Amino acid sequence: MTAPDGAAAPDGTGAGVAAPWGMLAELTHRCPLHCPYCSNPLELVRRESELTTDQWIAVLDQARRLGVLQTHLSGGEPLARRDLAELVGHASGLGCYVSLVTSGLGLTPARAEELAARGLDHVQLSLQDSDATTGDRVAGTRAHHHKIAAAAVVRRLDLPLTVNVVLHRGNLDRIAEIILLAEDLGADRLELANTQYYGWGLRNRRLLMPTRRQLANARRVVAAETRRLAGGMEVVYVLSDYYGEYPKPCMHGWGSRQFTVSPAGRVLPCPTADVITGLPAEFVQDRPLAEIWYESAVFNAFRGTDWMRDPCRSCDRREIDFGGCRCQAFQLTGDARATDPVCRFSPDRHLVAAALLADAPEDSGVADPAAGRPLWRGIPTGRVPRVPSAGGGPAVVDPCG
Repeated sequence: MTAPDGAAAPDGTGAGVAAPWGMLAELTHRCPLHCPYCSNPLELVRRESELTTDQWIAVLDQARRLGVLQTHLSGGEPLARRDLAELVGHASGLGCYVSLVTSGLGLTPARAEELAARGLDHVQLSLQDSDATTGDRVAGTRAHHHKIAAAAVVRRLDLPLTVNVVLHRGNLDRIAEIILLAEDLGADRLELANTQYYGWGLRNRRLLMPTRRQLANARRVVAAETRRLAGGMEVVYVLSDYYGEYPKPCMHGWGSRQFTVSPAGRVLPCPTADVITGLPAEFVQDRPLAEIWYESAVFNAFRGTDWMRDPCRSCDRREIDFGGCRCQAFQLTGDARATDPVCRFSPDRHLVAAALLADAPEDSGVADPAAGRPLWRGIPTGRVPRVPSAGGGPAVVDPCG
């Protein structure tokens, strides 16, 4: 795939770079949920700093000219944007496959019908648990029944449905029930992703990290259910990096296939790249997307393999996992050029081993993350969101139990 007309790679830094095919458009950081593993930044973009409708339309136009074919509208909660239907319609009109990544809160029948009429192609719905009470604790609000209703709305409209569940110590023991629930909801695809420890997940790692017993049991359950569901609902299981022998090929290589645009217009090679301090900031308001993709220092910082040091530079896997995750390397070592510490060959592997020793609970057969109070996404440190109880009064909740 080469750069399309109107977005040819300029001579110099970006020469020979393929055009991207996917864009994650983070329309807002506003969200009704407060999940302690949220992948949004620790510093959230406020509503008044979000791109306007016209600015997002310009971004969509530029992205399509650049080569983007898949547009994922995400957040926060994209349904918080009143112009969502307009943006869906514009992206669809450009010929993009348009996916909505949502909590389901606010996806009423009328709203869903409007989005479908404007050209929405797919919905990815998050679930926190199969159990409503624990799911609501993790979400920080009464959300579970809204999600079940949202799934029903999506299926009535005959839109493809992906259910995404972040796995952690508090819900891994119910992975069989989670799979059955997704099946009952009519999901075409179920993504079971163990918590990756970036941002809020890293802050709450001690409360989220599962036991090895839980992980071993989850693998057995997923294997059995995948065989049972062959030809039906697709099940994708993603293990936490910390428990792997090698890192995953993060984003299939830095600046290789996709990019993210934040609510404020910052363009990033991956959704969490802003954790790397000192990384140059590029905004769509200041520079065309094509220039940012092909020429900018941020997108060329870790492209290819020339930036690598040993052991990555001389490793046979250097074009398989691309040195692993740059954000994880930075957060654990302070050096974004370091080999991802989850790799068995990393000189910093001891950092992951120490984290597993310090934060993974004993394999006692009881998953109890109540060893401390989490830092909630979008809630100032030290405060816990309050959820209305059945009797109408406030109830302080602890995620996962």
